[in-house]
Amino acid sequence: MAIMSDVEHKETHAFQTEVTQLLHLMIHSLYSNKEIFLRELISNASDAADKLRFEALSNAALYENDPNLELRITFDKDAKTITIADNGIGMNKEEVISNIGTIARSGTREFLKSLTGDQAKDAHLIGQFGVGFYSSFIVASSVTLTTRRAGLARDQGVRWESSGDGQYTIETVDKEKRGTEIVLHLADEHSEFLDDWRLRSIIRKFSDHVSWPILMIKPDYSKKEEDKETEEKPPEWETVNKASALWTRNKSDIKDEEYKEFYKHISHDFEEPLTHLHVRLEGKQEYTLLLYVPKRAPFDLWDRDGKHGVKLYVRRVFIMEGAKELMPRYLRFIRGIIDSSDLPLNISREILQNNPMVEAIRKGTVGKVFGLFEDLAEKEPDTFKQLWKTFGLVLKEGVIEDFSNKDKLAKLLRFASTHADTADQEVSLKDYVGRMKPDQEKIYYVTAESFPAAKNSPHLEIFRKKGIEVLLLSDRVDEWLVNHLTEFEGKSLQSVAKGGLDLGKLENEEEKKDLEKKEGDFKGLLERVKKSLGETVKEVRLTHRLTDSPACLVSDEHDMSATMARILKEAGQSVPASMRILELNPGHPLVVRLNNETNEDRFNDLAHILYDQSMLGEGGQLDDPPGFIRKLNKLLLEMAS
Repeated sequence: MAIMSDVEHKETHAFQTEVTQLLHLMIHSLYSNKEIFLRELISNASDAADKLRFEALSNAALYENDPNLELRITFDKDAKTITIADNGIGMNKEEVISNIGTIARSGTREFLKSLTGDQAKDAHLIGQFGVGFYSSFIVASSVTLTTRRAGLARDQGVRWESSGDGQYTIETVDKEKRGTEIVLHLADEHSEFLDDWRLRSIIRKFSDHVSWPILMIKPDYSKKEEDKETEEKPPEWETVNKASALWTRNKSDIKDEEYKEFYKHISHDFEEPLTHLHVRLEGKQEYTLLLYVPKRAPFDLWDRDGKHGVKLYVRRVFIMEGAKELMPRYLRFIRGIIDSSDLPLNISREILQNNPMVEAIRKGTVGKVFGLFEDLAEKEPDTFKQLWKTFGLVLKEGVIEDFSNKDKLAKLLRFASTHADTADQEVSLKDYVGRMKPDQEKIYYVTAESFPAAKNSPHLEIFRKKGIEVLLLSDRVDEWLVNHLTEFEGKSLQSVAKGGLDLGKLENEEEKKDLEKKEGDFKGLLERVKKSLGETVKEVRLTHRLTDSPACLVSDEHDMSATMARILKEAGQSVPASMRILELNPGHPLVVRLNNETNEDRFNDLAHILYDQSMLGEGGQLDDPPGFIRKLNKLLLEMAS
């Protein structure tokens, strides 16, 4: 709610709660990196110039007879101020309130909950969120922002002021020139930035790649102290940065540090990127890619409908950001730019959706990203390991969404397995196939809701005994993954918890004959257990997949897995009823005891306990936990008496 102050037309607003929290944490967490405030404000000013040039393509009057876009930085030692000004698109009042007083980003509250008060940790987290305009308050005791949107009358300027103390004032003012001017009133302890050399060094360090000229007044070292009283000459401005689009330069001329700073410029990330890709593609389509993989996951990684991190340029003219048509959703963590030489400058989002040129660019871009990942996996395995740990879950989505690239993605997938028996997802399908037994025909896997549940699944017992490797899948997306990835290099993927166990040539004839003999001996038991459990199970049968456990539950070959059913139920979706198959281990003493039990009540209790144990063993929930406890206690008392 706005409160009218004593000054006419000046309103006082409270910051959004999230802004106040972020300001406090940012000032304290980023204090040791305070010079980044200038990088962030220059980055915003550069974006404003980009946006004006794009809007002016269809409305040249927005230039207001001033087509030379630039940024100007000045300082005043006496007033203790630094001013960053641009003649870009500017803002109207509504945009100022929306962009400065509010953080309108999905997941903001969840992000702030993850902040701890540990400055070192929070600095990294804030970097994931993006620093932006609020970095001003790292060095400024108060900030004055004056802006006017291009095309509006001069009396529709807006002035915004705040001391970062939970509220701000806003008023309508006259502003002759379009664009935005930010005046930082520095706190005494930050007077080090009131220095020409210091500001220039920060610009060259962080913003040399900015494609718009960043101007500062050229120092006049010949001027003597006594000349200060004479009439001031007009200042002579000079460009401090290279003022050329980084991605248009030859790779051999670009330093690694320049690549890193450009990443921070476009992503507002606090940290350096994990790796980058810079390539120019020529042929039917000509376009340049400068793409980055962040070191840490952006805070909104799981907002699948949020903006993508790739900006689209056409012949170095900024067109739009978040162009999801140029990058699939499962690569939404990629940051960078795509600059096309062939797309029309007036391209819209609607045209992007149905443009064969765009589709060709997308296909080529995704192919280059896969090439980057494959090179990392082969030549820089530690870097790829970090990439997979951070973004592996998202890449798994690609197998489900992108049929045309399924085989390429399959080569990049990494899993935990019984080979190392650790939760680290480091096993590729190629690794697995390379270790398969000579007569092994399938790639075996087990799915569960947690790694311990997968690792300790009773379904693995015969595989561990025979030394057959099994992939341990415990990510929620894995259930969908294995439904779409059914084979790799001619080897089909097989769940160890579905269907009858057929190890083919991995089983010897003696094992098969022994099971067939026991099926005859235990035929009566199977019928009794089925009768006792009734419609709870589809079938009761013997198995040789168990070596230590008395029983387990399996699904039919084409039925939904128990893990998938639980996931869908938790998501509030209706799941069709599906009865499971109870398999008994004929060599286990409990099953032998059950086969010899003559007391019908005790038999029924034992049968239900075996079923409930099997359900618990795979992470399921019991329909009647008190009933299970009652039966178990009853049997324990009988054994003790």
